[in-house]
Amino acid sequence: MESDHAPPLQETTATTVAGNETVSPSLEFAEPFFRLLKDKVSAYLPEADVARIEAAYRFAADAHSGQTRKSGEIYIIHPLAVASVVADWHLDPQALCAALLHDVVEDTFTSVAEIAERFGQPAAELVDSLSKLDRLKFRSNEEAQAANFYKMLLAMSTDLRVILIKLADRLHNMRTLFVMRPEKRRRIAGETLEIYAPIARRLGLDGIFQELEDLSFVNKYPWRHGVLERAVAAERNNRKRLIAQLQSGIEERLPQWGVKAEVQGREKRLYSIYIKMKERIAEARHGHGHIHPMGEKRHAFSHVYDIHGFRLIVPDVAACYLGLGALHSIYQPYPGRFKDYIAIPRENGYRSLHTTLIGPGGVLAEVQIRTREMHRIAESGVAAHWLYKDDDKNINELQQQTHAWLQSLLELQINSGGASEFLEQVKINLFPGEVFVISPKGRIFSLPSGSTPVDFAYAVHTDVGHRCVGCRINSHSMPLHTELQSGDQVEIITSAYPSPNPAWLNYVRTGRARAKIRHFLKNKQQDEAIDLGERLLNLALRPHGFTAEEISPTAWERFLRDRGVASIRDIYADIGLGNRMPVAVARRLLLAQKRVEGGTDKEKMGENAADMPRLKIHGGESGTMHLARCCQPIPGDPVVGLIRRGHGLEIHLQDCHVVARMRGHHLGRWVDADWEPDETKLFNVTIRILCRPGHNMLVRIANAISYADCNIQSAVMDQSEAAASMTLRMILLITLQVRSRQHLAQVMRRVRLVPEVVRIARVKQGG
Repeated sequence: MESDHAPPLQETTATTVAGNETVSPSLEFAEPFFRLLKDKVSAYLPEADVARIEAAYRFAADAHSGQTRKSGEIYIIHPLAVASVVADWHLDPQALCAALLHDVVEDTFTSVAEIAERFGQPAAELVDSLSKLDRLKFRSNEEAQAANFYKMLLAMSTDLRVILIKLADRLHNMRTLFVMRPEKRRRIAGETLEIYAPIARRLGLDGIFQELEDLSFVNKYPWRHGVLERAVAAERNNRKRLIAQLQSGIEERLPQWGVKAEVQGREKRLYSIYIKMKERIAEARHGHGHIHPMGEKRHAFSHVYDIHGFRLIVPDVAACYLGLGALHSIYQPYPGRFKDYIAIPRENGYRSLHTTLIGPGGVLAEVQIRTREMHRIAESGVAAHWLYKDDDKNINELQQQTHAWLQSLLELQINSGGASEFLEQVKINLFPGEVFVISPKGRIFSLPSGSTPVDFAYAVHTDVGHRCVGCRINSHSMPLHTELQSGDQVEIITSAYPSPNPAWLNYVRTGRARAKIRHFLKNKQQDEAIDLGERLLNLALRPHGFTAEEISPTAWERFLRDRGVASIRDIYADIGLGNRMPVAVARRLLLAQKRVEGGTDKEKMGENAADMPRLKIHGGESGTMHLARCCQPIPGDPVVGLIRRGHGLEIHLQDCHVVARMRGHHLGRWVDADWEPDETKLFNVTIRILCRPGHNMLVRIANAISYADCNIQSAVMDQSEAAASMTLRMILLITLQVRSRQHLAQVMRRVRLVPEVVRIARVKQGG
């Protein structure tokens, strides 16, 4: 994060004595702020720890001596403010020392080793992590932003205190942002809205999250903030009497129902109203076409009725629901605005009942009902671990959820398809619109808006996701790309073996599902590449009388060392992916073997070697073997393989035009191949049918194909070719799924029996 102070200055001389401490004149200003901090920490820490924190303050004050912020105040005020926020969460002495010292490594001549020596290794490690985060620059460059954000995730996953101190640091910087240039204020405010406020929300730090959003709003959009502030003030005056009447009605009715509650009035935040206005404008545009911009703003604000609200703090969960009944008995609830976050908590641990009441004069007010413990977690989130020790069960669950969320983001970066995808998925995780779906056993799952049954399957368990082959939504069979809605009951249909489909990556919404799919496919491709690479190397060695296993360990070790490769499996994987030529690897292995043996018999070294054997093809396509689209080879066809760099083995017909054109090139990359029988696999092949139009002709052709036990993948009429053909003739191109060349021949014999069929042929060479 960008600092807002001047470079380090020379040390100043201490001249003033305060008690037993010698301080410079400028530090006299900081002493009252430190006394406030000292009072906070003395309330929950023993004297020895308070003394340690005071020593850290004196050390930081001395290190920052002579430095000032843009506002003109001495720099030590900033670490004191950060430590004060941290103290509000009752964090431990190491975190408080780190908060006071968080800038000394970055901005002074102090080293991490010196901090470790004076204040302990834990505090030094926190300062070191914070110093690294301070160097993060969030620019528009996606690669840099993704890398920096990943560093932040690593720091958070190692120790949550790092991000808590960082958020406190950002909060104080936002509170003093007014001294910056307008363009810098807008940039930092945008960064806070995009990164820090959502992290605070996801960690359950409601107070920090709301203040960061509000401060960002006034700094990024000062004009909009001012206009909205005046509009809300006017609305407040207009509805003051009605809101007071509504509150009075609530306070009178609750005791009649036996509900003891603390009623807190509140007003919706300006940024929250602004976001609601943007939603209303988007809805208006979608429903009514173009609206004049000023009309849009008036229309949007006039439809944000619930700018006032109340919070009820009650003794227990039963009182939450009893209080809800009391409210609905006196005021009508607004349809569709009730949410039960007690039965179904948010991912950040937030629990409350939400309802919107239609009060006197039609005024709307949102009411939140929660217990004292729920209120504590709503305000403090993961920091409640340090702040409250009397609700360990809920706090531990929240910590586990937070840790799992951080790990899912780290997995997402490892298995992502690039920086842009990583950042997009991070934003989905940070700004989740929620849908709630139900498993057949009645378990409720919270998923981001737009999630599919595949996302749900991976939310249940990784193994369920891997083996997912279909789904039933509300007892109806539905496609796996169906978007789930709140209240859907989802049943996943699984197979006996894991088989994630790469096409799922086109529509899964959650980072967890995307990361798990990528990880599985990556490992599967690696395993397939190793298997194919070993087979190709053995083929290259066989004419010389060797197999890979017969090469001595010493020869292998020499070969690997000379090429800087860690293991034999890595060599196999490189061959299978086409990054190394099996013939070249075989030649060098044989040379290494010869040096080890000090000479060998001629037959063994290949002078009387047999011809290069053929590669046996098992089944259909895999992660490292692909059937060429240009000629659509199927079992029974004479085929040849082309080892393509980075892609593996590509199988072509021997008479394919691509083979004829490229055979003289890519020497050493061609492999003769044969099919191994496998009746379980289906292969796509296209046939071309010239036929006369006739009544039910298409039905008869489809029946003929079906009688031959064959599936139709697609069927189209070739318009251009039909137009050029003889009068009253049409051309059909049908893609079939067959088991072999013999199976295709059976299908074509059946189709020829249809009276309207004039000619039928298999399509090769791209049609």
